[in-house]
Amino acid sequence: MTPARLTALALGLIVLLGCALRLIHIRDPILDHPGWRQGDQAAIARNFAQLQDNIFYPQVDYDGPPPNYIELELQIAPFTAAQLYRAFGVHPVIGRTIVMLFSLGTIVLLYFLGAELLSPRAGLIAALLFAIAPGAVYYGRTLTPDSVMVFFMTGTLLFWWRWCMRRAPADFAVAFCFGALAWLAKPPALLILVPLIAVPLVQRGWRAFADWSLYVFIAGTLLPFALYFHHVQAIAEWHWFSGITQKHVLPTLRAELSSASAFFAGVRSTLALLPMLSSTILGPVLFGLALGGSLVIGYALRMQTLERPRELGWLLIAWTAVLCAYAFVVVNVERVDYYLLPWLPLAALVAGLAIDVLAQRLAAKPLSWWACAAVAAAIFITAYSNMLEIRPYYAWSARVYSWATRLDAALAPGSIVVMGHYGPDVLYLIDRKGWEEDPLVWTPFDMESAVRKGARYFIAVEPDRLKANPELHAYLERFAQIPTGTGWPVYDMTRKVR
Repeated sequence: MTPARLTALALGLIVLLGCALRLIHIRDPILDHPGWRQGDQAAIARNFAQLQDNIFYPQVDYDGPPPNYIELELQIAPFTAAQLYRAFGVHPVIGRTIVMLFSLGTIVLLYFLGAELLSPRAGLIAALLFAIAPGAVYYGRTLTPDSVMVFFMTGTLLFWWRWCMRRAPADFAVAFCFGALAWLAKPPALLILVPLIAVPLVQRGWRAFADWSLYVFIAGTLLPFALYFHHVQAIAEWHWFSGITQKHVLPTLRAELSSASAFFAGVRSTLALLPMLSSTILGPVLFGLALGGSLVIGYALRMQTLERPRELGWLLIAWTAVLCAYAFVVVNVERVDYYLLPWLPLAALVAGLAIDVLAQRLAAKPLSWWACAAVAAAIFITAYSNMLEIRPYYAWSARVYSWATRLDAALAPGSIVVMGHYGPDVLYLIDRKGWEEDPLVWTPFDMESAVRKGARYFIAVEPDRLKANPELHAYLERFAQIPTGTGWPVYDMTRKVR
């Protein structure tokens, strides 16, 4: 068998392994981690299929009767799922499978990027490490936008590098398409503009600023992004992207830059994200390999034993630096682990390149059967330990799912509800539109306003929290409760108790 066929076979096996890991619990209800984000995405997909089949008008289930447009990234996976919903019915596994395909596509793109930067072997190692990394496995099968973003980010880097090295128009065109979709898939993808700009600057110096391609790429890919977010900001009732930025990210950044003590406190808080990065995103093995690999790559670049050492070195340096800045500015505020997913392709590439450099230095010979068995065992142990890191994420409440199913059957079809609980996952499961509110701060005046807008039921998903609000509880007790077979009291606002 030729080396090319062996490489293709190895890549195929890596993709199959990644697929098998991502299929674990893929049919579970939309109640596993992160339930809030998945509930939003699942509702948007269903609303595309049932209400308005237009990707530029994403709608969620809450904030009153529809339409409930929301300011979020371009809903690539939910909209694609909605088209299949129309043919096969609403099944969340469809949306999760679409995300999984993007994640598997990233494995292939990483192989080609590693092969471009060093060798096919480096690409295979990077692809394997990404395929079994815990964050890539778990979030590669959840109905969230982050794996879609990582796919387009990786493709943008791959074809931009090829364009800079070969100047083939086809590479520029593909990089342009990937870039435009990357920014739309989720705004943090804009981070890779830094390494993208660094490569031609290092390669051509100040002459890079006279190159038309850099300006066309940046302006052309940013235009759809600017137009889309201007549009959704104008129509949305719920402003997620600008709200998080203006209310949380920017005030925190201003406070951290206001004094040295606040800045260093922010740095310490950012460093506290390392356990999260090294566990559920990279996993301990990839985290260690990436740290050690950075030293190996640094030495090899210094000794100039790699091809295009300046371009490769600055690509990795700029990429690492902008991810550190992103962690300090954004993830330090919104401390959820999937915000760290952009680290995955970089870590896999650094580890893959470093392992290949060491193999070349050692003049590695073809592996014996015993060595192959040892490698296979190491892969199995690593994959198993990675799955242990994310095992709690697969947990979901069978009771909540059962009660939501019963509630769906008990409520009048198409009724508008007020759900006394923050969380679109439960609202999605009962297949109703309305409001999701904290029963501790919701008032009788708020309830009467909702009734005037069409609300029929109040669902006390958190009854103890409702009782802690005596004014609202006393008001709701004036209305009849309907039997649902659940532990959630449901008040029918059309029927007063005599």
